[in-house]
Amino acid sequence: MKKLKNSELNRIDVTSFKSIKKTPLIVVLDNIRSLNNIGSIFRTCDAFLVSKIYLCGITAQPPNRKINKTALGSTESVEWEYSKSTKNIIEKLKSKSVKIWSIEQVKKAKKLHEIEDIDKEIEHAVVFGNEIKGVSQEIVDISNNTIEIDQYGTKHSLNVAVAAGIVVWKFYNSLC
Repeated sequence: MKKLKNSELNRIDVTSFKSIKKTPLIVVLDNIRSLNNIGSIFRTCDAFLVSKIYLCGITAQPPNRKINKTALGSTESVEWEYSKSTKNIIEKLKSKSVKIWSIEQVKKAKKLHEIEDIDKEIEHAVVFGNEIKGVSQEIVDISNNTIEIDQYGTKHSLNVAVAAGIVVWKFYNSLC
């Protein structure tokens, strides 16, 4: 097997990316503090054609040198918007019939591996929370549902960028 060069990957340019059909999925970042995590999530959203990212609360916004370090230009391809209030964004999305899924460890959360009924006819939003506190209880309370990523080791959480990669991949495969 020969490793491919970047020129052999046949990637589209930013202009083409902006004009193609996106996955009916929105990512909401609820007070993410790490600039590297934000950049990594942008790259994941680019890879799986996420329609939009909402950066909320203390979540930093492009242009930012530290975000760009891990985003590698995806802040230019993926549509994004900042809001001081995560709650306002969730309420706005719900008013447009977007189904809101908070990614959090809560009682009665759906296990990610068990979810098979993601409705392809509607748009979905997945909410990822702060690296220490997770998704705020206020946002969990107004979400349509919650998802917990199954874990089998000794730790109780995943890095938020890793969690975003897992969940976005699952939704992409279910919606496309």
